[in-house]
Amino acid sequence: MKIEVHPDAAAVARKAAEIIAADAREAVVSRGRYVMAVSGGSTPWLMLRALADEQIPWENLHVVQVDERVAPAGGPERNLTHLRESLLEHAPLPLRHVHAMPVEAPDLDPAALQYAAILRDLAGSPPVIDLVHLGLGVDGHTASLVPGDPVLEVTDVDVAVTRPYQGRRRMTLTFPSINRSRRVLWLVTGREKAGALARLCDSDPSIPASGVRQDVALILAERAAAEQLGASENLEMRK
Repeated sequence: MKIEVHPDAAAVARKAAEIIAADAREAVVSRGRYVMAVSGGSTPWLMLRALADEQIPWENLHVVQVDERVAPAGGPERNLTHLRESLLEHAPLPLRHVHAMPVEAPDLDPAALQYAAILRDLAGSPPVIDLVHLGLGVDGHTASLVPGDPVLEVTDVDVAVTRPYQGRRRMTLTFPSINRSRRVLWLVTGREKAGALARLCDSDPSIPASGVRQDVALILAERAAAEQLGASENLEMRK
């Protein structure tokens, strides 16, 4: 796992957008399509806004969700709301190429299976997503893979529904679907994440984030979030 440390969240977001754009252009040339999975959070919305200004073959880009809260459509708790505001309102990405998790369905478990079928249609069977963007919680969670949830142990489905966490159930990609991806791109910002990031880099098995494969992973971290990291050959400081 490689780690780049940038001065602030804006720099992290810009670098992430550059990486995704370059990945997308290469993937479309070699495979004809680029499928990226996006998590929520304030820095990712900056990333998506920056991505809208990049040169990307938008007709060949598909966006899926890493996770989503079971919350009313259009509300501020929904990652999809911010995805639309940050990307769709600024980029010529076809609306049909944004694949929302069906968290408004009356029966969530079949809806999760339905979303897994969409992933197969987009990325093969089993699906291999080109890039999965992840964040990191203070408690070491990533996606909606949170401490103590049975979904952490899932090995046979690509999308699952969690127990309530911070007041909401969530739909989330599972470890199998994340770990099958071609690239994992972590965005970690905020001094409060420093302890969790150090544990992730130490492969601490007690936090869910350590269940994500490291050999295809790149962490873009804000300097404040990286303050507990020691010197490493995989750590690169950016000005």
